[in-house]
Amino acid sequence: MKRLFTILFLCFIIVVAEAFSQTYLYSYWIQFTDKNNNPYSLDRPEEFLSERAIQRRIRQNIPYSSNDLPVTPAYIDSIKALGIPVHNISKWFNAITTGYIDPELLGQIYSLPFVVKPQINGPKQVISGINNKSATEAIEYNSWDSYYGVSGDQIRIHDGHFLHQQGYTGRGIHIALMDAGFLGVDVIPGFYDLWNEDRIIGTRDFVNRNSNIFREHAHGMHVLSVIAGNIPYQFVGTAPDASFWLLRSEDVDTEYLIEEDNWVSAAEFADSAGVDIISSSLGYSVFDDSTQNHTYEDMDGNSTRISIAADIAASKGILVISSAGNQGGRKWKYITAPADADSVLAIGAVDSLGIIAAFSSRGPSYDGRIKPNVCAIGNGTYIIRYNGSLGIGAGTSLSAPVITGLAACLWQANPDATNMEIFSAIQESSHKFLDPDTIYGYGIPDFNLANIILKNKYDSGPSELVSLQVFPNPFSENINVLFYSGSPGTVFITIYDIAGKITREERYDLNDMYNEITIGNLSGLSSGIYFIKIQSENSSSIQKIVKL
Repeated sequence: MKRLFTILFLCFIIVVAEAFSQTYLYSYWIQFTDKNNNPYSLDRPEEFLSERAIQRRIRQNIPYSSNDLPVTPAYIDSIKALGIPVHNISKWFNAITTGYIDPELLGQIYSLPFVVKPQINGPKQVISGINNKSATEAIEYNSWDSYYGVSGDQIRIHDGHFLHQQGYTGRGIHIALMDAGFLGVDVIPGFYDLWNEDRIIGTRDFVNRNSNIFREHAHGMHVLSVIAGNIPYQFVGTAPDASFWLLRSEDVDTEYLIEEDNWVSAAEFADSAGVDIISSSLGYSVFDDSTQNHTYEDMDGNSTRISIAADIAASKGILVISSAGNQGGRKWKYITAPADADSVLAIGAVDSLGIIAAFSSRGPSYDGRIKPNVCAIGNGTYIIRYNGSLGIGAGTSLSAPVITGLAACLWQANPDATNMEIFSAIQESSHKFLDPDTIYGYGIPDFNLANIILKNKYDSGPSELVSLQVFPNPFSENINVLFYSGSPGTVFITIYDIAGKITREERYDLNDMYNEITIGNLSGLSSGIYFIKIQSENSSSIQKIVKL
């Protein structure tokens, strides 16, 4: 009863504050008309881009454009001269987000000749207001014994272990995580390797410049653990050797348009810092202020600022990965921004059996494109908890980092690939690539196949034949051979025993991409070791198989 009274009393205080306070402050998005009189030049990109960002553009043959130029400093100074605090700056949109200001200042802002009409992008702030909103996550613990520990399924379902076994663990790939906070990352043992090897490149808070992101919300810590957590034989992330920028753009206490604008500024910073991948386990559709709400019609990739910014980031050579959203069982149902952007790899959620999660947001985008793009385990994803123990979480917030980490490994294996070639290979490797839908998208990616697709492109020309899988192995009666071919033609499949004697030989006509062939009636073979050879006109591949 005492607790109920306390809650009612707090509610009364809030009501009284709303009723009697006359001072309301707002945050605004202020866009400028141009970048005139700008001291920066596209001829001197080193003045506003890092060397790593410049090299990323050179490697992918991406030219500089006017949206790379910073906002004209004189415009920002003019805003500050009015006593208006500047919260964040966006060079891509040529705009700023203000701190909370009195609307009476709008007249002075309007008078500036280089200002487009301001737009409210945050909540109304009452000087005496109280905010008791919080966020929690229910997590359970479970485990089994293997090298990957409890995280094995979320790696093996994508054949990610094949990349790891070849030494591709994300080393040298820079990932920017956009999130709500990274509680405990500086002290949790599962992240010690990141610190010991200087792979936390840096941090920024675009919500509150004075905060410590390691004392904010745990959501980003959970996301980071899926990628980079490393406790051998207990828990191993999908890219345990990658490097990270940890960027806070989300305020869990509220939901307003300003959080999208924070994301824009964080993405621009990530671009300038030279990251390879932006991973965002955030999504926006409806807000605390309904006048700021998006509609399904806005999910066309070109209507919300955050989605436009995500596409701009991709145009700079960054692979942008986003959770699809957790709206599948709700009235909204559809993907949320920025997952709707056409150059964003939107990730839905399945369980360890590959069955779609009820909460996973559905597609298509409003303009009819396949969304989500692909799926990963997000229903029963193993994570590191805030106290360092291991647990289970659910949400596309966790399926997105599964793919992010494996994409980093794939890019390490194929450093000459562009961001969109990595994007395409992931889609093409997915199990529903030839029959996509609005629930799974292109399906569950196979990163071993994605690697083969890219190796085929860069290492051996269009006619190369590469064996991917022979299964089941060991076998008893039938075996299936799955492989990729860069061109149509004829292939011979031969099975030899350990002495080199041919026990079976078949001829098949190839498709020009994915081929799955079943060889049956093998029950008469004696138990033991055999070799299967796949021979095309230009190449061959041999794999060991075992007969039970």
